[in-house]
Amino acid sequence: MLRMSTFTRGGVHPQDKKELSKGRAIEALPLPSVLVVPMSQHLGAPAKLIKAKGDAVVKGEKIGQAAGFVSADVHSPASGIITDVVQVRLANGAVCEAAVIKTDEIQPELFTKRYDWKSESPSDLLAVIRDMGIVGMGGATFPAHVKLAVPEGKKAEVLVINAVECEPYLTSDYRSVLERCDETLEGIMILRHILSAPRVVIGIEANKMDAARLLEEHIARLSLPVEVQPLKMKYPQGDEKQLLKAVTGKEVPSGGLPIDIGAVVCNIGTVYAVYEAAVFRKPLIERIVTVSGEAVREPKNLLVPVGARTCDLIAFCGGYSTDEPDKLISGGPMMGFAFADEETPVTKGTSGILALMAEAPDQGVCVSCGKCVAHCPMGLMPNRMFRNIKYGRYQEAMDLGLMDCKECGCCAFICPAHLPLVQGFKLGKKMGRRK
Repeated sequence: MLRMSTFTRGGVHPQDKKELSKGRAIEALPLPSVLVVPMSQHLGAPAKLIKAKGDAVVKGEKIGQAAGFVSADVHSPASGIITDVVQVRLANGAVCEAAVIKTDEIQPELFTKRYDWKSESPSDLLAVIRDMGIVGMGGATFPAHVKLAVPEGKKAEVLVINAVECEPYLTSDYRSVLERCDETLEGIMILRHILSAPRVVIGIEANKMDAARLLEEHIARLSLPVEVQPLKMKYPQGDEKQLLKAVTGKEVPSGGLPIDIGAVVCNIGTVYAVYEAAVFRKPLIERIVTVSGEAVREPKNLLVPVGARTCDLIAFCGGYSTDEPDKLISGGPMMGFAFADEETPVTKGTSGILALMAEAPDQGVCVSCGKCVAHCPMGLMPNRMFRNIKYGRYQEAMDLGLMDCKECGCCAFICPAHLPLVQGFKLGKKMGRRK
């Protein structure tokens, strides 16, 4: 086991709260009678619905066609009938078209035939990943076939697998490593075959050392050319720029991408989705979701079909431990999205559903303490950017490096005045682009 590493600038240490769900093995959510499948489950243009109300669909059938270069196909998570086509608001606030599917009681047993991915070319495998609608499952939901297509003139020198999962409460990637270790490693080998990367490293934080040791044991047994790099616990270690700094010692330039320093980063969940796509031709129609928080009666990690509603997940976890949670969050508490409607569906990018009891404290005023500056992992000045945005000086905020902000929430977490810094930066970016 290598010595622990980390990124060097900024960061915070929130309580990880992972003990609520990390000991719970993955359980399959019973198939709901109704699924609401959005056409926007990825970064980029929403897919175009190619089915209509009244159409019968089969599990795994394409129902949404990618509508641009940065877009992804959408597939039916179950067999059934499309009973309606509606506009749905997602947890991130986006509104898009969605197919409402009444699921059949009996579902076909599909995706059992194995394919020999080793005999396929990288371009053929990229086409499979595209056709199966695979996106980044760490939260960004960038279409995987676009990310894995290395631009001409560049080369992937290192493939970094992101098993950090630094957001508090979330344990879905951790459970996936423990329960799907060999499949995960095969997925990594598929990615290595596509990228021809000479070096492969799995970055994993110190609060998951049992998973790190299990990976090393399986890597040794299978004689795979893969390294395991333990990392100190510090948020946002899972951000690809901070992860690459910790693992490779290199920094992605401002406005640049990991491939600019010869790296490609893939999340553990994405790796498993690539494995299922390449080996079984299974589309991305389900994912593991951590359902946790102090207001959840029985926190769990659930294997959930895309389109399942939040209320379905909460009910399977025993409901709420209180009359009503103070806040529902999709994703983690640092970078996730607060939402209110329990009908909100799970998408490809939903890593967690959190029900929290603690309310946010009242806002104060900035006292120029500098804590946000000291803890910003990107080396920015959040106080000055926020002040400019507050008074409508969007270009001045852009000039201070606003577009380099990762919206990780370190500044808001450490701010003694509890200012809505991240929300301000989101607004500033939107308005700055318009200008």
